[in-house]
Amino acid sequence: MSATPHPTCILAIDNGTQSVRALLFDLHGNLVDKAQVVIDSYQSPEPGWMENDPEAFWQALCQACQRLWASTSVPPSAVAGVVITTQRGTTIALDKAGQPLRPAMIWLDQRRADAPPKLKWWWEAAFKLIGMRDTVRHFQKEAEANWIAEHQPELWAKTDKYLLLSGYLNYRFTGRFVDSVASQVGYVPFDYKKGRWAAAHDWKWQAMPILPSMLPELVPAGTVIGAVSAQVAADTGIPEGLPVVAGAADKACEVIGAGCLTPEIACLSYGTAATINTTTPRYLEATPFIPPYQAAVPGHYNTEVQITRGFWMVSWFKEQFGLHEQQTAQALGVTPESLFDELVGAVPPGAQGLMLQPFWNPGIKVPGPEAKGAIIGFGDVHKRAHLYRAILEGLAYALREAKERIERRGGTRITRVRVSGGGSQSDAAMQITANVFNLPAERPHLYETSGLGAAILAAVALKLHPDFATAIARMTRIGQVFEPEPEHASTYEQLYRRVYCRMYRRLQPLYKAIQEITGYPSRN
Repeated sequence: MSATPHPTCILAIDNGTQSVRALLFDLHGNLVDKAQVVIDSYQSPEPGWMENDPEAFWQALCQACQRLWASTSVPPSAVAGVVITTQRGTTIALDKAGQPLRPAMIWLDQRRADAPPKLKWWWEAAFKLIGMRDTVRHFQKEAEANWIAEHQPELWAKTDKYLLLSGYLNYRFTGRFVDSVASQVGYVPFDYKKGRWAAAHDWKWQAMPILPSMLPELVPAGTVIGAVSAQVAADTGIPEGLPVVAGAADKACEVIGAGCLTPEIACLSYGTAATINTTTPRYLEATPFIPPYQAAVPGHYNTEVQITRGFWMVSWFKEQFGLHEQQTAQALGVTPESLFDELVGAVPPGAQGLMLQPFWNPGIKVPGPEAKGAIIGFGDVHKRAHLYRAILEGLAYALREAKERIERRGGTRITRVRVSGGGSQSDAAMQITANVFNLPAERPHLYETSGLGAAILAAVALKLHPDFATAIARMTRIGQVFEPEPEHASTYEQLYRRVYCRMYRRLQPLYKAIQEITGYPSRN
């Protein structure tokens, strides 16, 4: 008798900030197998800098794939295609031979350009008139290309291609300089409304030294962009000739992987960056003059608001205050984070008056560039557990404020929240979310929602599902629902309205004074 054929699978590669994961999904959205390689090759030559050798990204990807094939029972013949999703805003400069000229600048890198290019006087006048000049200055100072051109001009002169990490990995797979429209999240001359490179007359070409010839060809997410070459097959173990599908940025994939296809469902991402997103067919700026991103579903937008170092704060807490949990976890063979829920349970909602504003990184508009984090309400009753609970509550407050901003701007009431990312594995974080939002908090059926979203893109691209609505309906579902607790929701409602919503406005003058006196946070 012949063996029963294995169900069709899709290989999704998720190159996140902390690890690269090679994931096999079936067409029902089940995670069939997985291999993971931690990214431990980041370098910080100066305080606030964060870089990585582009080749290190590729080697980690190859290692993850090889580990997957070494452990899985899925035959290569069952895999229909490969799709890649990556961290956003990480840039790579290549020479004419397609070789990296310098380390990749990671999205968390904090260096700033001191003397970005000057715009034509009419642009300066227009931006001043509409109150956007500071926003444009921020864009220019944040642009990695401006920093390279200013501090490494001889290297910039040799730059032939300037890619995001997604485009670089697509190049390594296919030999083509091509990238997805839905991966363009970064300081590049991109038109977020029209989903293409900026028009020739657009101010962005004056704001940075990037030329059109340096950028990759753009295609819609879910486009077949090539096939696995013999060399890539040897490096990764992926079958030669397998179709390669253009994915989308990790947050965009996470949104559809969580099943959030319509504006009334918000996707909360509890990752290194905490975000709230909805999907809409309408161009909608949740914050005026800050564009929405292109969604993984072509022709749609994600109304994202981001807390830059969201659940990074949990890692910070673990490093600074979690020695006991780290030691206990090592003895028990579990993760330290799994023990933090016990800390939360030891403290009542509201952390006995301890309130946290999670602006660990300054913003552009809301909050502004002067913003800092704040913790108020300290008393002699407060211990480590109170601080940890205040972190989770503060993140939920910030995301609720963003939810209400999206609702005001878009006119659609958000009635459901779905939570993904590493922080969603905490029952305590999920219950706090339900109570702060006073809405059921839904946890997707699996944790790897970014990889699943990429697999959905590939399933539609390869005609394994007829359209996105069908693919999302068949490949996503709710795993667990946390209902709001009325008494605790009432406590949070009062703290949110009467305290949290006033904190930034009241503290903003003090943040500006701190910046004037200390020079921190510097935007130069």
